[in-house]
Amino acid sequence: MAVLIGIDFGLKRTGIAVTDTLQLIASPLEMIPTENLMEWLRLYETSHKVGGIVIGFPISLSGEDTHITQNVRWFKEDLEKVFPNIPVYFQDERHSSQRAAETIHHVGKKKHGRNKGIIDKVSAAIILQDYLNERSSY
Repeated sequence: MAVLIGIDFGLKRTGIAVTDTLQLIASPLEMIPTENLMEWLRLYETSHKVGGIVIGFPISLSGEDTHITQNVRWFKEDLEKVFPNIPVYFQDERHSSQRAAETIHHVGKKKHGRNKGIIDKVSAAIILQDYLNERSSY
């Protein structure tokens, strides 16, 4: 079975997570400068069987678009053009960064709690795990 990639997209840096081949568990993988993201994904896809990409969809608590929502829509369109055989999904990402910071704190990484790169990739794993959990509840 193929892995799924989770993406916490940011204008400057992007967190990446990946599932196991059974698509049961999401794990943080990397933080990539967003300007290098497409090239990183192309390289990753050539050496791994990717069954789908899950992008955190940024909406406010009231359900409105945020300052980055349109950029994420454009990014999804770009992914669908570059990887036409890989499905791309949105997953609500509300509270993922907050949950990531709390998770990092609880596992004793207090000194890393302010490291945005760690928060980005843990957020990507939370987004991806939320997708897996919702998918399995159908």
